[in-house]
This record gives sequence, C-alpha cells and structure tokens, in this order.
Amino acid sequence: MSNYREIASQGLWKNNPGLVQLLGLCPLLAVTATITNALGLGVATLLVLMGSNILVSLVRDYVPKEIRIPVFVMIIAALVTCVQLLINAYAYNLYISLGIFLPLIVTNCVIIGRAEAFASRNSLAHSAFDGLMMGLGFTAVLMVLGASRELLGQGTLFDGADLLLGEWASILTIHVWQVDTPFLLAMLPPGAFIGMGLLIALKNVIDTRIKARQPKVESVGVTRARITKVS
Repeated sequence: MSNYREIASQGLWKNNPGLVQLLGLCPLLAVTATITNALGLGVATLLVLMGSNILVSLVRDYVPKEIRIPVFVMIIAALVTCVQLLINAYAYNLYISLGIFLPLIVTNCVIIGRAEAFASRNSLAHSAFDGLMMGLGFTAVLMVLGASRELLGQGTLFDGADLLLGEWASILTIHVWQVDTPFLLAMLPPGAFIGMGLLIALKNVIDTRIKARQPKVESVGVTRARITKVS
C-alpha cells in the first residue's frame, strides 16, 4: 500500500509531469484556451499513458534492450491511432479543435519517459497505477490552466462542452461575467506561458511552506580527537 501511495504522490504532486518534469509543454500550452479542450486532450493522454505502461510492462522481458525504444514508440503510436480514431468517430468537433496536437501525443515525452523509466522495470499493477496517476496529474494541470485562461479571456467555464459530450452538454457552459471583447493575452500562447509560470511558482511556494512546517532533525556531530605530535 505504501508503494501505491508513493506512486500517487509522485504523479499528482511531487513529480507532476507538467509542473515538475516540464514535459509535454507544447500541447499543454497550445490547446488550453478552454477547459473543454484541456479535458479532451488530458483524457486522451491519460488513456495512451495507461495503455502504453500496461503493454510495455507486459513485453518488457521479451524485448531486447537494444531495440526497446523503437518498440515502445510503436506501441505508443498504435495506441494514439486508436484514441484518435475513437475521438474522430464520437467527438468529431473536438477532434477538429485539437487538430495536430492529438496525433502529436506520440511524441509526448511524458509517455515515452514513463515507459522507459518505470513501466519497463516494474510489475503490471504498479505500471498501470503509475500511468493513471501521471495521467491524472497531467490532466489536472491542463484543466487548471485551461479554466484560468478561459475565465480571464472570455468570462466563461466549460464553453464548448458539447464538443466533448454532445449537444446536451451545451447547458453546462457557465457565464461567470460578461466580456465585451476577449482578453487576448489570456487566450493566446503568451498568456499560457505566463499562467504556467504562475502555477509553477505557486507549487514551489506551497512546497516551501510544507517543508518549513516539518520538524527539523538536528544532526548529531561527532567530536574527533586531534593528536598533536610533540617533538
């Protein structure tokens, strides 16, 4: 149980892919103009991450070390193709909105990094749980960044939810305040960089305060005798 707690802590906070490892920043900064796009890409990445960790853990004993990276990439590419086709079939408008960043999940360093660093060295259960926690941590950062940018940019939340969930989900759109003209800085990539920097700074502040509250352990010094040669 302690292993699972540590894996969850690493994925959600201590070693979060977006805030600590700073991996997959290209899609993270490009498609988070709305929380709907962020959630769609986050779920797609989570599914691919879990699937790749499971498959890599299953074949890790049968793949020679010399060709393990190409094999991992082929597994990830196959999973991304499956997810891409599913989104194309059941959420076509979201598929159009995400554009090129959906197939680019293949090159996401988070996925290949977890496959190489964790799934290829651990059991099936631990690898699947690691993929789930890393995916949830990455999705959480996407959603927080997407929500803040959408709220500042156009004063709404879950705008375009029907792209992800269907026509009925249009009632989920929340109009927090009326915006005559969108705040372009929040909606464009520079706003994403600023927002991401603020999130990283906030995490560092929280970590510093948590560390300061922990009891300090005083190190016990060892007194060494010094021998002076008398002539």
